[in-house]
Amino acid sequence: MHDPTPELRALAQRHAAPASRELLPNLTLWSSFEPKPPIPVIYEPMLYFTLQGIKRMTVGERQLDHRPGTFLLASIDVPVVCTVIDCSAERPYMGLALRLNRAAIAALLLDLPARSEGMPDAAQEELEPMSISPSTRAMEDALLRLVQLVEAPEDVALLAPMIERELLYRAFQGEHGRVLRQFARADSRLSQIQRAVKWIREHLAEPMPVETLAGIASMSASSFHRHFKAVTGLSPLAYHKQMRLQEARRRLLAEPGAVASVAFSVGYESASQFSREYTRQFGMPPARDAARLRAG
Repeated sequence: MHDPTPELRALAQRHAAPASRELLPNLTLWSSFEPKPPIPVIYEPMLYFTLQGIKRMTVGERQLDHRPGTFLLASIDVPVVCTVIDCSAERPYMGLALRLNRAAIAALLLDLPARSEGMPDAAQEELEPMSISPSTRAMEDALLRLVQLVEAPEDVALLAPMIERELLYRAFQGEHGRVLRQFARADSRLSQIQRAVKWIREHLAEPMPVETLAGIASMSASSFHRHFKAVTGLSPLAYHKQMRLQEARRRLLAEPGAVASVAFSVGYESASQFSREYTRQFGMPPARDAARLRAG
C-alpha cells in the first residue's frame, strides 16, 4: 500500500512559512525552523497532526510529546505550554491543525451506527481536554488529499468539506470517538464546561464568581469546580488568569506601548500587578515581550 507520509511532508514543506500559514479555511500549517523555548498558548478545538519534529506540551500537570505517526485531539479551549524540539533549518518542525466544527461533527454523528448497549454514557464520561492517538494510513491518505487542494483552489469549495468529514469519521473510529461524541452533544459535561469557557472568554474583564459560572454550566458550584479542573487542567480562577494574559498579549501586539490601558481592558486594576503576572507567565515584561514578538 502506498505510504502518503513522504509526499505529505514534501507538500507541507513547500508551503511552510515561519510560525503559521492558513492553507485552507479550516486548515493551518505550523512550522518552526529552529527549536523553541516553552511558550504559553491557547489550543482551540482541533485535530492536530505532527508531520516532522516533536512538539512537547504541558497541560495542567500532564506532559505530552506529539510526534509523527500520531494525531492530537483538543476538545476545548485550553491553555498549553508548548516547546518545539527535534527540528532544524534543514528539517523543520511541521504540524497541521484542522479546526473542529461542532455542527459538522453533530451531522456526522447522526449518520454513524448506533452505540452498543451497555457502553458508558459519553455525555457523562470524564475525559482529558487533550489526548494523542496513533494515526492510521487511511487518515494520512485523507490528510494528503486535503493538503493537495492548496494547489487546486478551484476544487476547495466542493472537496474540502468532504475530506474533512472523512478525517472526522476516521477519528471517530478510534478512542477519540468518545470525546468527539461529547463535543457534539449539548447535554455532555464537556459541552457544559465549554459554555462556561465561552462566557469567560467573552467577559474577561469581569469578576468570575464560581457560582455564576456553575449556573452557566448548569452544575452545582462544587461539581462545576471539580469537572472544570478535570476538563481544562486548571481551576476556574487560574484559567481566567491565563485567558486574561493571553488576550493582553494579543492586544499588546496591536497597541505598542499601551501596557496600562491593555491591563485595564482585560480586568486588571493595577498595572504593576499585571506586569508581575505577565512576566511570570511569558518570561519578560509586557513591553519587551511585545517588542520581541513584533520583531520576530
